[in-house]
Amino acid sequence: MTKPFILRWGIISTGRIANCFVTDLLVDPETRNVTDVAHKVTAVGSRSVQSAEKFIAEYAKGDQLIQAYGSYAGVFADPNVDAVYIATPHTLHYENALDAIKAKKHVLCEKPVTSNAAELRSLLAAAKEHGVFFMEALWTRFQPLTLEVKKISESGVLGAPLALQADLSDDFKLNEIPKTHRALDPALGGGALLDLGPYPLIWAILTLYEHPYNQGAAPSNVSGTMLKTPLTGVDCNTSFTVTFAKRKLAAQAILSCSMNIASNHTTGAIIRYEKGMITIAAPLYCPKSFTVQYLEGGKVTKEETRRFEYVGTGWHFQADEVARCVRDKKSESSLWGHDKSLVEMDVFDEVRRQGNYKFPPGVEKVV
Repeated sequence: MTKPFILRWGIISTGRIANCFVTDLLVDPETRNVTDVAHKVTAVGSRSVQSAEKFIAEYAKGDQLIQAYGSYAGVFADPNVDAVYIATPHTLHYENALDAIKAKKHVLCEKPVTSNAAELRSLLAAAKEHGVFFMEALWTRFQPLTLEVKKISESGVLGAPLALQADLSDDFKLNEIPKTHRALDPALGGGALLDLGPYPLIWAILTLYEHPYNQGAAPSNVSGTMLKTPLTGVDCNTSFTVTFAKRKLAAQAILSCSMNIASNHTTGAIIRYEKGMITIAAPLYCPKSFTVQYLEGGKVTKEETRRFEYVGTGWHFQADEVARCVRDKKSESSLWGHDKSLVEMDVFDEVRRQGNYKFPPGVEKVV
């Protein structure tokens, strides 16, 4: 039996998202029928050595072989690190990712991958120059349920996709948190769009942008509107419509995200096709079931629900993809390639432009 390829990870930041990622990273891959790749955390970087050590003790099983650094630079310089996972606030992603790339580390960077599309284009050029793999950590795209939805969507059994509705909202209790909180602080790219918006949008990219009828065309139209909180001026509620009509596909996604209301606890997204529809269960970022309805003459003739269970919470599938891509010397993933992150950031830039949401001076490192 061939030994699995082991990817050695450095973790950048020790917040909640990094906790989730590392906890899943240490789940035995064989529990999800993965035998070709495996993972090892070799370094953790934080603002202090003590914070890194605490993280290792709590989330990395107290592994004494993991190096704790009181800076991110230490992780980037560590020769025992192949790839880094960046989990800092998104306004820091550009600088953190660029430092990693220059150190010739492969990069998995949390979503949204940057503050704007210009920053992303700059990072992609740097990754190409330094010969490293780069991917946005849109974990939902790699989950087994998502892969199955794509298969059905493109099989033709439901006909062409026509319309999609998706929402992700959460009550951040804005009046109870400090204005320096990442959700409220414009200097940290606060607001619903960049924090929650990637999740409704990924389903539009998966089922509309990626659909063979679309032939890789960018959206033909993006229309958005924002309602801002008077607390700091970041968007509290955002709705945006993304239309694909440049090629054989003619379809529209109506997407929304809010920071002041609880999300729908039953339905995350509905994708309507010529001959049926797919309903994705909530939560939109990590659904465990979806239902397919087949229609004839406007009536449901058959209904199927598929459920998915696995050990862990779904963060490890993206790590498996990174390991395989690094092993195979790929510069990007075929599942969530650079083009999809660019579509995402171009859409967000346009929605922010229409909503007149401008970051404070200096937040965007490339414009």
